[in-house]
Amino acid sequence: MANGAAPNSSGDNSAFSQSKRRALVEIAIGYGLIMAVIWTPRPLQRWLWIVAVLGIAIMTCLSFPGLKAMGLRTENFFRSLWIPVVALAMAAVAIAIASELHTLHLPDPPPVGLAHWGPLPAMFILFVETYWAYAIWTFVQQFLMQCFFLLRLLRVLSNPRSAAFAAAGLFALAHLPNPILAPVTLIWGFAACLLFIRYRSLYPLAIAHAIFGISIAITVPGPVIHNMRVGLGYLTYGHRHRPAHLFQPQGPDRVH
Repeated sequence: MANGAAPNSSGDNSAFSQSKRRALVEIAIGYGLIMAVIWTPRPLQRWLWIVAVLGIAIMTCLSFPGLKAMGLRTENFFRSLWIPVVALAMAAVAIAIASELHTLHLPDPPPVGLAHWGPLPAMFILFVETYWAYAIWTFVQQFLMQCFFLLRLLRVLSNPRSAAFAAAGLFALAHLPNPILAPVTLIWGFAACLLFIRYRSLYPLAIAHAIFGISIAITVPGPVIHNMRVGLGYLTYGHRHRPAHLFQPQGPDRVH
């Protein structure tokens, strides 16, 4: 009986160790590609961006854990909708404070063609036109943090909170040397990973991320936060002022 059980136990341990090694290798490759993109100047950066996208996509497909594990189903979506609601409340407070400090910079007044919609619908349309690309980018970032890095860190680390903190740390390091985005993303990243572990729903987290990012873009002056740039883009940010609400993500050096 004991002689028959030993090989199975040894095989299980070997498979588990191999899974951990594979997860570590994929984390190292994926994060290395991301950091290379962030810290490489153009035009080489654009080519590295393509390599990074293809590399992470291939690794995701080869070790595909299923839509449920990745939080890409509607299960628990409504149970976790309180997350973007809280984000909206926090954004409202930030906007109110920025208004008092005269640092609030909303998108330009809507064109005459939108005036017949009324002030609130026209402003909503203007926000969609200004930030739709950023909203997509926030989903990509949440996918990378939860579906790529966190799921692999959960295989490497036995404690889910440790895995969540490690994923948040990687997320924050990618936002250096921005002194505002780095600590904010560490806090949000840790909270988002814990919430993902609990609900396994990515969509509410992506919505909340978009709300937080847009609120930062319109409440913090562009020259202070270098128009939400990170990495080499932050260091090479020019002294010419460019309103943050004109920001549209055009490359991986603008990660937030």
